[in-house]
Amino acid sequence: MNPRVARIEGSLIREIAAKRRAGSIDLGLGEPSLRPNPAHLEAAMRYVVDHGIRYTVNAGDPQLRKRIAGHYGYPWLGAAENVCVTTGSQEATYVVIKTLLDPEKDELLVVEPAFPSYAKMAALEGVVVQSVAMRESDGFAYDPERILAAVGERTRAVVVCSPCNPTARVISRGAVARLADGLLRRGGEPVWVIHDEVYREQTYLDEAGYFAEVYPHTIVTNSVSKSNALTGLRLGWAMTPAELAPSIVKVHAWVTSCADTFAQQVALHIFEEPGYLREHAEWYGLQRSAVVDALRESGLHFIVPEGSFYACVRLPEGVGSLHAAHALADEREVIAIPGIAFGASFDAWLRLSWVAPVERVREGIARIADYCACSP
Repeated sequence: MNPRVARIEGSLIREIAAKRRAGSIDLGLGEPSLRPNPAHLEAAMRYVVDHGIRYTVNAGDPQLRKRIAGHYGYPWLGAAENVCVTTGSQEATYVVIKTLLDPEKDELLVVEPAFPSYAKMAALEGVVVQSVAMRESDGFAYDPERILAAVGERTRAVVVCSPCNPTARVISRGAVARLADGLLRRGGEPVWVIHDEVYREQTYLDEAGYFAEVYPHTIVTNSVSKSNALTGLRLGWAMTPAELAPSIVKVHAWVTSCADTFAQQVALHIFEEPGYLREHAEWYGLQRSAVVDALRESGLHFIVPEGSFYACVRLPEGVGSLHAAHALADEREVIAIPGIAFGASFDAWLRLSWVAPVERVREGIARIADYCACSP
């Protein structure tokens, strides 16, 4: 067996999620509870009835790629040729890491707390991973100076997920501008920013920053999974500057040939109208307001969510997050994800996904508050 595979641990997120019982309150997996708009699926079905489900070109349906590029209008990513349609944003990220980073000399810098897949994918490729943790004292806000200070001689890419999984923080335009300016001033071989925008449509701030608007060495990954409640469809994309695009497509072609044709037709219908990507945004905004009210009433210390559909609560001093997550699942029938899954700096925290019916979320928060109050 490949020794790199043997060294990669399994998912703590899935470990805790697997403890869910029939009566559990599930605040665990980051998956929408809404149903997708059937119009998108019906449009795709009409297409495949008429045309079959044949391969598309490796990079994806040209019309879909054109619409994705045109929708975002990023200055260095504005053509269909800048888009590679992938099997979800996970594949997009893996292909980017595999294409961009040389295991013999390059390192990946992950801004933590962070979803664990970035580091696992890099480890699978033999790429050294460094991390830089945002400060708890700042509410884990993105600190561009702290990130810049962690960029080393071998750093070739920095991963930023904003809106953030797990913290629900959003990087501001000002922070993006300062980080971009600092990276450009370094000179030499460029340091790439991989901006994971998968929660872009669940953003609750007006001042959200997007690297691809100001930094030419930006790669964007995204999907329709979270925006349109289509996690199982597995349809995403990588947007890359022209000098990288052919190599990204080459690797993608050998990994998976092309993305699912039916899924691409679903996405094509979504991108027909600008409002479709945000068709669930109003629900998330209302749900967020109710969840913030419940958290305030609970007395728990929490991070006000600026994006995504997560909220993070702090545990009492000395209580480890993995222990707490197991205890909540076993004794209180609440599934919550331990912060340690997102980096050592987040071990005093739990991540809550608040997509369940609001009364269930409220009850789950109350049980967590009671657990914290009873902890030594």
